[in-house]
Amino acid sequence: MEETKIGIIGFGRMGQMIARLTETKNFEISCVFDVKNVGTGIGNFIRTKNEVKISNIEDLDEILNETTPDVVIDFSSADACVKNLKTVVKNKINAVIGTTGFSEEQKDELKELIRENNIGAVISPNMSAGVNIFWKIIEESGKMLKNYGFDVEITEAHHDQKKDAPSGTAKKMKEILKEIYNKEIPTHSIRLGTIPGTHETIFAGYDEIIEIKHIAYSREIFANGALLASEFIKGKKGIYNMQDVIKNRRD
Repeated sequence: MEETKIGIIGFGRMGQMIARLTETKNFEISCVFDVKNVGTGIGNFIRTKNEVKISNIEDLDEILNETTPDVVIDFSSADACVKNLKTVVKNKINAVIGTTGFSEEQKDELKELIRENNIGAVISPNMSAGVNIFWKIIEESGKMLKNYGFDVEITEAHHDQKKDAPSGTAKKMKEILKEIYNKEIPTHSIRLGTIPGTHETIFAGYDEIIEIKHIAYSREIFANGALLASEFIKGKKGIYNMQDVIKNRRD
């Protein structure tokens, strides 16, 4: 099978993890962008089969035009991602967007850019296959348990460096359960120390509790999901999410 050529925006811990995983998978890194270490080869940070120098994000248009990746992966901030996507779609390149913290207006702008430029994109607040299956589990559980008088609340905990609260994953949980319960779902956020990303749905009825929890011990689960999404979206048009990626692999 032909390799999928990817561009990576941001070469911090997530970007490096994505690049590291390409070593054992059918991918080629075409370009990497960051605001730091510009001009430095990625081989200074990870073991790599194809050495690529880090380009300045300000040169995104020029480098994308030169390297023509099949897919660009972006885990940057919400504001930066919207700006980056304007350049990505201009070059008719598909995208995988794992950034969180978008306002509703920004979400609408992203979708409009994708549709107007007739490209393909996978957009998800969490790229982990496990989390996306977790969402389906709480959805089906909520539908059943509501009929038996169970109420529900959400807790989520992360390390103290995570900026957004509640997390994008928790917001998606709220969205799923609000649709079922037809009310706002109370959500409790904790930011302490080096706590791994933890999301829990607590269903409570009379004299019984059901807790459904997902814990992320490594960024590798998100990086691996981003690569699965890249394979999926290559050559496609339209807006997809990780549920579509998982369904495609299941089918």
